[in-house]
Amino acid sequence: MEDVVKFIFGICGNVIALFLFLSPVYGLPFVSPNNILVSTINGAGAAIEAVYVVIFLVFASSQRTRLRMLGLASAVAAVFAAVALVSMLALHQGQGRKLMCGLAATVCSICMYASPLSIMRLVVKTKSVEYMPFLLSLAVFLCGTSWFVYGLLGRDPFVAIPNGCGSFLGAVQLVLYAIYRNSAGTAGAGKQQAGDDVEMAADAKSSKKVADDVGGAGKEGRLV
Repeated sequence: MEDVVKFIFGICGNVIALFLFLSPVYGLPFVSPNNILVSTINGAGAAIEAVYVVIFLVFASSQRTRLRMLGLASAVAAVFAAVALVSMLALHQGQGRKLMCGLAATVCSICMYASPLSIMRLVVKTKSVEYMPFLLSLAVFLCGTSWFVYGLLGRDPFVAIPNGCGSFLGAVQLVLYAIYRNSAGTAGAGKQQAGDDVEMAADAKSSKKVADDVGGAGKEGRLV
């Protein structure tokens, strides 16, 4: 179970990282003027997440996983290149570029914020927040809320809409954390059961060793 959850986290993290790669395009000056804050933070985020992807590929548990992630990275890179080329070569007007890149960034950002839904489902199923860290959920909520307000004040729907979704999903994660924070859940019960099984196995092995030692001593006594 632990390996499965770890694998799910790895996949979610890489999907989030790859979807982030499209975000800086929208904030570039030739696409959306006076939006340098969007470009800088998303550019830095894309660079950091690229490092995460490389680390995941280096330490992936199997060659099949590496190939799957490389395929996903190649697909995202192809989409990124297509959007950038079309916006620069085919769309010469600023509004057309902004619309195309804004729609692409909105879709990718919503997918990014929706990626933890599998973890939220796991929390509800196991009634345990073990796999949903509080600080990460809080960061998602604060980040989404901040950029949602920024988009509203700037009257930019391509910033406000996806980050509004992120703020909502972050709030849902915090609510789930508040509900299940004191619940051991089935995940904790499973670990406790596993610990009990290991302890019982150790006791059984110890008892068998004692019995073997006693039996061996009895045989030696009879031989004497």
